[in-house]
Amino acid sequence: MHRHIEWDDPGSASVSKLFANDHHGHAQIGDGDILSARYQGKIVRVEVEAYREEDAVSIAKVVAILDTKGNRLKGMDNLNLGDIVRLPDDKRAFEKREDYD
Repeated sequence: MHRHIEWDDPGSASVSKLFANDHHGHAQIGDGDILSARYQGKIVRVEVEAYREEDAVSIAKVVAILDTKGNRLKGMDNLNLGDIVRLPDDKRAFEKREDYD
């Protein structure tokens, strides 16, 4: 079973907002892809195990949790490495260099 996570709003780093008007540059999500999101101010990377196109949701395993300086964490309050989570497309976020500044 997957863990329910209330993902942070990706704001200006939103993948969905960038590709809202132009889907040509947006690749299809597949098994093994690594996606990023924000949770409680941290950057979370997940590895896709399944993608539900009808719901626009990835079922994925948490493979990395990073603080704002790029330090790796093993876990936090409700999220740990190895947890299975649902990541909606509208919560996906790009990682920018300033994420670690």
